[in-house]
Amino acid sequence: MSDDWLVDDPFADPGDPAAREREERRREREEKRRQRAGKQAEAEAKAAPPPPPPVEPTPPPAEPPRPTEPAPPTEPPLPPRTPEEEFWDEEPEPLESPQAPPPPEPARVVTNGGSKPPRQTPGALAAIARHPFLIFAVIAGLFVLWGLNSLFQPFHGDGSGTVQVAIPKGSSVSEVGDLLSEKGVIDNSTLFQVRVTLAGKRSEIYSGNFTLANDMSYGDAIDELSQPPVKRTLAVTIPEGLTRSQAAQLVEEVGVPGDYTTATIKSKYLDPADYGGKGAKDLEGFLFPNTFELKPKAPVEDLVELQLKDFKQKIKTVDMRYAKSKNLTVFDVVTIASMIEEEAGVDSQRDLVAAVIYNRLRDGMPLGIDATIRFATGNYTEPLTESELAIDSPYNSRTNAGLPPGPIANPGLASIEAAAHPAKTDHLFYVTTPGACGKLTFAETEAEFEKAVEEYNSAREAAGGNSPDSCEE
Repeated sequence: MSDDWLVDDPFADPGDPAAREREERRREREEKRRQRAGKQAEAEAKAAPPPPPPVEPTPPPAEPPRPTEPAPPTEPPLPPRTPEEEFWDEEPEPLESPQAPPPPEPARVVTNGGSKPPRQTPGALAAIARHPFLIFAVIAGLFVLWGLNSLFQPFHGDGSGTVQVAIPKGSSVSEVGDLLSEKGVIDNSTLFQVRVTLAGKRSEIYSGNFTLANDMSYGDAIDELSQPPVKRTLAVTIPEGLTRSQAAQLVEEVGVPGDYTTATIKSKYLDPADYGGKGAKDLEGFLFPNTFELKPKAPVEDLVELQLKDFKQKIKTVDMRYAKSKNLTVFDVVTIASMIEEEAGVDSQRDLVAAVIYNRLRDGMPLGIDATIRFATGNYTEPLTESELAIDSPYNSRTNAGLPPGPIANPGLASIEAAAHPAKTDHLFYVTTPGACGKLTFAETEAEFEKAVEEYNSAREAAGGNSPDSCEE
């Protein structure tokens, strides 16, 4: 039971010490309670935001007034405590609460109801206008791309055709670039020089003769010029069946320096006497026909050396046993081969022509080969005259039996093989077959031969006196 009833009890003894002590204690608790309530109110007042300043009256604004945020509600007052709770309330005084930071300012509400237009994001043109350096950056970038494309030419082709370019010894890179530009090999000398510098090959450009192309890329041209130039050679082709004099004209036309006729009289690389030609006056028959590669300024003696060495290699491959059985030397075989080369119009009849020669030699008959008379007279294009057919020369095979003194041309390997291995026939004659593309008609008897001659002469008269050996489709 609470003792508070003694406070207002009119019958309580005011002089009772216990009653006075309880009254004082009650008043102290009441005072503490009021102090705590005051401090709490003061702390709440400090924590609350300051009230907004008063707004002066203005004319009606163009835009509605912005709403203000209402003040936060205050906490309800504590309920009164009963005397029994106050009597037994001996809890210590609370510590003073630290001042709380002010709350953040509420976001402003923006509306589009006023006179100001809504804010827009700037476009590309507006950004460039505010930043003019962007224009220069774009232009510079395009210029750089153009320069790189012109310099490195990633989509350039391989060029076309061929251009012979001679780079003089000691030429500078700029001189090389100017020369290539003049020849149409590259587009721009300056860009070529820059490209060479970037490639680190300014000291690697060779002098000499180069085969380049029209409209090459700088990189391809540099690759070609930074490799040692291929030394050019002079190709000389000597066909089968040419005489020394005919070959001399060809060699002179090709541009080989020197006198071919003089160089083919004799040579340290071959002596006809070693092959049975003790009375040979020159190297006719031993100048093997082929294609030879010479240095650009090689003398004619080098060509002759190659021809003679080629003959010595090729003659080793020919089986001479049958010819030797007929008492023929290699020199004789080469002489027979030179006549076969002139007489046989097709390859398949070489051994047949050889058989006629062998059979006539066997029977002691003159060979009657007009090619020997052409060799003696030098007439290789016009029909032989009666005086030429009767020329007094050891090479006139119509008036002299046996072989001529030596070869009448320089035969190839096929004719040498045929001369060493004639066909096994009894043919003693042959005549050009009219309109048969150079084929020959062979005969064993003189009657067969005369008949073939009549056919030939009739065709010749029909051709206006020309040789009727053209081909008929």
